[in-house]
Amino acid sequence: MTGFDTRAIHAGSKGNNPSNSLNPPIFQTSTFVFNNIDHANKVMSFESDDYVYTRGNNPTLRLFENRMAELEHGAGAVAFASGMAAISSVIFSLLKPADTIIVHKTLYGSSYSVVTELLPKYNVNYKIADLTNIDELENAIDESVKVIYFETPSNPDLSIIDIKTVSQIAKDKGIKVVVDNTFASPYFQNPLSLGADVVVHSATKYICGHGDVVGGVAIAKDLDYIHRLKFGYMCEFGGVMSPFNAWLLLRGLKTLGLRMRQHEKNAIEVVEFLKNHSKIDSVMYPGLSDFKGHNIAKKQMNGFGAIISFEVKGGLDSAIKFVDSLKLAQLAVSLGDCETLVQLPAAITHRGYPREKLAEFGLTESMVRISVGLEDSKDIIEDLEQALKQ
Repeated sequence: MTGFDTRAIHAGSKGNNPSNSLNPPIFQTSTFVFNNIDHANKVMSFESDDYVYTRGNNPTLRLFENRMAELEHGAGAVAFASGMAAISSVIFSLLKPADTIIVHKTLYGSSYSVVTELLPKYNVNYKIADLTNIDELENAIDESVKVIYFETPSNPDLSIIDIKTVSQIAKDKGIKVVVDNTFASPYFQNPLSLGADVVVHSATKYICGHGDVVGGVAIAKDLDYIHRLKFGYMCEFGGVMSPFNAWLLLRGLKTLGLRMRQHEKNAIEVVEFLKNHSKIDSVMYPGLSDFKGHNIAKKQMNGFGAIISFEVKGGLDSAIKFVDSLKLAQLAVSLGDCETLVQLPAAITHRGYPREKLAEFGLTESMVRISVGLEDSKDIIEDLEQALKQ
């Protein structure tokens, strides 16, 4: 198999772009035409790989899906209009009324809302557990459990869940494992190779890398499942990615490995600065040897990523003053962009969590999350230093 950077640039390409163009064109069309009724019948019955309507498939989307499938060691992929379209469609595709999903106690805010507010309206049950504790997971499993869903590293406390162990437990009981791999990206982690059934990404983040696309993708080794997810859920719910966004994501993938290496290099330098600073209480980063999930992260990841969470001494007031004093780093909800982005999760992305239960979910009001960008590391650190002086 060729290396990651090579696959990120070439995987899925047939080398026959129109007019011998180096880059694939954007097939910016809603509809495709048939030669005749016989041709239409063959396309509609999947006897032909030709196209009908972009909501179902499109050459630009297909190339992006094929490339993502190769990078995640899957058999196929489905592109979605957003990360949440991918996450919610996958969850709905694997559950029916009276089923139960187990989720890790720390989740992205919208994923938490889907599980705790939306699923119960359709008579689907949920259990919240600390999936870093395998005994707690096993105790939560009963005959109604059909899906285990988690992020690793999780958002925003970076907790690390043992994908291989969880997947082995689930497989023995006929339970599907779905992993959100957004924080690690396919460069640093491949959950399908560790036993997971489905991996999802908010492609908006590292896959894009430039803050100009909203998109999502789901990948699996089971092609029958991918077909069902695409035509039974993505098409019917209508969360289709635009061809232009797929083209931008293909562009982003070309530099994914290069970017992730630099993101992580900068993050390690920022971590070293933060952990030795007198005004920082604690630093959460999987690359730290004393971080709870460090040893598991070393086994299942090829690197530790570029998301850091930390506590500023003085609590919420100090955290707010610190964030408001930043000049280079931007206050924003997203991550994975070239720019360094900082936020207070409990006040922004995770504000749907009940205030009185934040500690149960591994959160605090004063937790700061930083997505370390691609600026010169000394400039990022100087910005953090001047803000901490405030």
